[in-house]
Amino acid sequence: MAQLPTSGLTYRDAGVDIDAGNALVDKIKPLVRATRRAGADAEIGGFGGLFDLKAAGFKDPILVSATDGVGTKLKIAAATNIHDSIGVDLVAMCVNDLIVQGAEPLFFLDYFACGRLESGVAVDVVKGIATGCFDAGCALIGGETAEMPGHYKDGEYDLAGFAVGAAERDQLLPKGDVQEGDVLLGLSSSGVHSNGYSLVRKIVEVSGLAWDAPAPFAHSTSLGRALLSPTKIYVRPVLEVLRKTGAIKALAHITGGGFPDNIPRVLPDGLGARIDLGTIAVPPVFGWLAQTGNVAEAEMLRTFNCGIGLVAVVAASEAERVAQSFREAGEPAIMLGEVLASGNERVIASGNLKLDTAQPS
Repeated sequence: MAQLPTSGLTYRDAGVDIDAGNALVDKIKPLVRATRRAGADAEIGGFGGLFDLKAAGFKDPILVSATDGVGTKLKIAAATNIHDSIGVDLVAMCVNDLIVQGAEPLFFLDYFACGRLESGVAVDVVKGIATGCFDAGCALIGGETAEMPGHYKDGEYDLAGFAVGAAERDQLLPKGDVQEGDVLLGLSSSGVHSNGYSLVRKIVEVSGLAWDAPAPFAHSTSLGRALLSPTKIYVRPVLEVLRKTGAIKALAHITGGGFPDNIPRVLPDGLGARIDLGTIAVPPVFGWLAQTGNVAEAEMLRTFNCGIGLVAVVAASEAERVAQSFREAGEPAIMLGEVLASGNERVIASGNLKLDTAQPS
């Protein structure tokens, strides 16, 4: 039997510092306030966050919710001690799932769990979350910080995000009129985003490169920093085009499962898609991953976004107008493919990915 301590045990003796948690809340309050928007005052410290849909201007809203994390990309953040962008990923993975349903992101909550609270790391993470919320136009209205000694190793943490958005009832996507002959428009990704990092880390291990080595596929940055490039947030340009044109029938967020698994999610039964891989400007990181890991093209397509983070479905007669609207919104779109009657495969690829490892100029 363990010997009893001469003085009473405290929560701090068990590894949890309540004062440090309270100090963290005070440090991040200015970051949270910066995400204020109509409907939310973006103040934290209470037991729950409030949002006023009427103040946000909705008349007949349907609420849309999403939750996600950033997977084993966190392992790279921990290994490199780079934590200032991982919060952007957390927001992006949630709000991109909202926008593809036609919903405007309204507010966001985060869950940060660690073995021992390190204030500098936590503040960097929340800075990224606040940046992502600002970019998405949603308010950071609350969250939870959990210090759990013995459950996580020192220096490691986990993240989860929760986003709520709204759309007018008649603006929800996908619409019911997707049909054969519709055009697929593709919006570029910023890199690997937040999927496939178990394979990414395996490829880095095979390469023998250290995280602080120069990235073979990017100028003037380390391998770790390059692979932590944050997920692109598509909210502002997509909302602009949705409202300007009213012509988007469906949107697909290209996450885990790539093209084969995500495009069919927004297509009616009996319809599939043909995509022209040769039209995609594939970022060099994917060429490096494919070459270094000897990854087959089919595996690349089902594991990574391969350069396309979002796919829009529009009528052929509207394709150029919508593409022009995306260009005007600062998010050029490519003609990626078309909707067709499906057979055994819901997504058929023609051509090949341009898996070039050359660094961008």
